[in-house]
Amino acid sequence: QLQLVESGGGLVQPGGSLRLSCAASGSTLDYYVIGWFRQAPGKARESVSCISTSGTVTNAADSVKGRFTISRDKAKNTIYLQMNSLKPEDTAVYYCAATPHYSGSACFVLADQYPHWGQGTQVTVSL
Repeated sequence: QLQLVESGGGLVQPGGSLRLSCAASGSTLDYYVIGWFRQAPGKARESVSCISTSGTVTNAADSVKGRFTISRDKAKNTIYLQMNSLKPEDTAVYYCAATPHYSGSACFVLADQYPHWGQGTQVTVSL
């Protein structure tokens, strides 16, 4: 069974950077759409970014445009979220998620569209 494990979160000062990793096991990610989501306390889970099976990227959150970059390393079966110029409002638990999709440029931005989830990693941006 596909398993996803996030890592790389932690405490960072405003303006700093973090790179989150999502390591997959049990199945290759070649035929999955991958999304990064975040959830702050008391708020709904929101899509941050998505990458299709063909590599097309969709950034669902306007607030991260130009600051966050999703990427994949096929050899390592790992997805990354590079987070730059971090702001306090970026504080949240960040999750990676995967949904089967054979091919194409489609991305999905609703949490309910993803059956596979990691455990999440806490990102705290604070002085």
